[in-house]
Amino acid sequence: MSKPRSNRRPIDGVLLIDKPYDISSNNALQKARWLLNAAKAGHTGVLDPLATGLLPMCFGEATKFSSFLLDADKGYRATVRFGRTTTTGDIEGDVLRERAVLFDEARLRQVMAGFVGEIQQVPPMYSALKHQGKPLYEYAREGIVIEREPRAITVRSLELISFDGQEAVMDVLCSKGTYVRTLAEDIGEALDAGAHLTGLRRNATGGFRLEEAHQLADMEAMTMPEREALLLPPDVLVRHLEAVYLPEADAGRFMHGQAVRFPSKCERMLRFRVYSDVTREFLGLAEVRDEGLLHPVRLLAVKSAAA
Repeated sequence: MSKPRSNRRPIDGVLLIDKPYDISSNNALQKARWLLNAAKAGHTGVLDPLATGLLPMCFGEATKFSSFLLDADKGYRATVRFGRTTTTGDIEGDVLRERAVLFDEARLRQVMAGFVGEIQQVPPMYSALKHQGKPLYEYAREGIVIEREPRAITVRSLELISFDGQEAVMDVLCSKGTYVRTLAEDIGEALDAGAHLTGLRRNATGGFRLEEAHQLADMEAMTMPEREALLLPPDVLVRHLEAVYLPEADAGRFMHGQAVRFPSKCERMLRFRVYSDVTREFLGLAEVRDEGLLHPVRLLAVKSAAA
């Protein structure tokens, strides 16, 4: 017996969502996919269920370029409560230890400055990192501790927004792979007070800002054309790359996977976003591997440019 044919549509683009509290990134993605009736979708790095904020989602052809956001720096506003550590490093865990908070704001700023730059960080047990095919958080829930190697991460900036003597609000700009929960815990230990996160909100990634994001609840009240109007074109994911426009014949060859002559002078292995000079459509990514030749790296399914 054949399976019923899916009526999901080939929607292409990027949707910026303000992920709500206490919902997983995947559940938020599936909700957005359902609202758009989209055939193919993927997110660009998960947020913890207790974290909120900017979550870019890719649909259709845009999923081919999602890795650029996975590798991008992330910006967060973190609320850190000193004097208490928990099993998970946030408010969801059981309390492990309580200590007095004896430092002042000047000392806090001094310690925070030591966490800016490239540092070593041990991934937390309550994380999605896998050991022998199983997420670490599953071992943690069973009371099993797995040895983890420190990893190099980079904290670009760490700014103290406020401190009331026990709770601090910080703005963090960091590289991919950074666990802000662990950063908070490490700062707390350096102050001999301990700490855990009470709030985390992502406000930036890959050149996108939280102010550009949309609420899933608002999308529910929209018509389908209004929802589709929220989608950004796939090439916003690679807008940091220089643009190249190919004439019609070269665009056709390029879309068939052939290298084309690139008249401008450039160094080898530089990447470009490529467009048709006639239709102005985004064709994909290319790089210069040989002198004067532009090689396709990742192509969109664009019919008109290849005709």
